[in-house]
Amino acid sequence: MSTATLDTSDIDQYLGKVMDFSPLREPIAANDIRRWVHAMHYANLLHFDPDYAAESRWGGLVAPQSFPIATDDGHGAAPACVGCIPNSHLLFAGDEWWFHGPRIKAGDMIRNERIPFDYTVKETGFGPTAFQRGDNNYYNQDGDPIARQRSTSLRYNAQAGGASVSEADFADPEWPDEEMDGIEKRVFAWVQMLHDLGHKERWWDDVTVGDQLPERVFGPHSIASFATEWRAYIVNTWGSMNLRKNDLEALGFTREMAGYENDPDMMKVNPFLTDGAYYGPSRGHLFPKYARRIGMPRGYGYGASMGSWVTDFL
Repeated sequence: MSTATLDTSDIDQYLGKVMDFSPLREPIAANDIRRWVHAMHYANLLHFDPDYAAESRWGGLVAPQSFPIATDDGHGAAPACVGCIPNSHLLFAGDEWWFHGPRIKAGDMIRNERIPFDYTVKETGFGPTAFQRGDNNYYNQDGDPIARQRSTSLRYNAQAGGASVSEADFADPEWPDEEMDGIEKRVFAWVQMLHDLGHKERWWDDVTVGDQLPERVFGPHSIASFATEWRAYIVNTWGSMNLRKNDLEALGFTREMAGYENDPDMMKVNPFLTDGAYYGPSRGHLFPKYARRIGMPRGYGYGASMGSWVTDFL
């Protein structure tokens, strides 16, 4: 049994209170939607081909239901990431979603209402770990509710994360050519299924227990594919949002690890330092050295991206 503890007392002051958010500076553009589905490997013509989309019930391009997280400054998970836990690390741990009907289209201005609401501490392989939750509510310019995203974060002692890394997992796996050929065929089978389905209606009641659902394959992933995903989040383009000030050190990160990711003040001085892919906590996704500090053996995928794959599959 671990003798380590977590000081979660600072979180309490934020629970149940609406947070600030970083508003978009311009309306959603068609290319924002295209960039997102490209990065998420979602080859549904409805989201990038204007001729195909014009024949749909929407009458034009619409965003997939995973897209709201691309309009937020923290991949939607910010309300699950408030309060200081000293000397800790934080990982995104997944979402629940509720959708209200309206879809996001080019020309929409999306805003957020973000509310942290609870946490609990449990013993895990990282030692004592806080499971922290919050809601992110998305609305369009007319006030129509689009979706509710309920996120969970994991927060644990920094030294516990680094101690969990196994050197045996440091090396990137190699995929033989014949195995890659098989994977590419499976990927294309999913794309072909989308094309064959076309604009036909799809209903929950069409699926019953025991049915074999279509297979959707991702990967193999690489630093290049992770970087493509990173650039699809609107906030990761310089100047795209009126950024709120985010104190990453208050979340338990050291100054070296925190850097100036999405810092609105530093953005005007040296925007290179604000790019989390290179200098902030998020660089663990791309750089093994920093991944290992939080318990990952090498670059690793974005939890929000994984959630979008599941959402769009459904």
